[in-house]
Amino acid sequence: MKKIPIIEEVPAGLSSVLLHACCAPCSSAIVEWMLQHGIHPIVFYFNPNIYPLQEYETRKQESKRHAESLGITWIDGDYDHTAWLDRVCHLKDEPERGSRCELCFTLRLTAAARQARQLGLEYFTTTLASSRWKRLDQICRAGQAAQQAVPGTTFWAQNWRKGGLQERRNQLLREYGFYNQQYCGCEFSINNH
Repeated sequence: MKKIPIIEEVPAGLSSVLLHACCAPCSSAIVEWMLQHGIHPIVFYFNPNIYPLQEYETRKQESKRHAESLGITWIDGDYDHTAWLDRVCHLKDEPERGSRCELCFTLRLTAAARQARQLGLEYFTTTLASSRWKRLDQICRAGQAAQQAVPGTTFWAQNWRKGGLQERRNQLLREYGFYNQQYCGCEFSINNH
């Protein structure tokens, strides 16, 4: 296994973290890095934004397969696309990487913070910060809003594109033969990439 460079912003004493995962390709290099550095990730798959249902199921099964192959805990969040749509539909005409995306991140990361608290974990982070299609400032604000909404949790804001992780992600995608989606997930993003 290739040794991945150290990420600089590891919280002191961190040994276990809830990792909100959007998909297997995006989580693969992050999980590998965490395991190599003594951090135990618990993968939380919560993505009610993904449309259609078949796309959601495909991504979910790939994420589960990856976690199981490594022997790490994988948690299935609820899929309620209708409830998600009710929350964001007023922003349907926003451009990709606009306010709709930030609201979506906030909803998903707040669920991740709740799951972390339920498990007794202080820290949570997300694979969303590994995608070149996402704005890191939006993800950071969403994580901070989730942290404020769920007392006792701390968002580990991390740029998971750094330290060779983007290149390693691409290698692992090929090694595992992951399904690699071509759009963020929601019906509004299908034609925007």
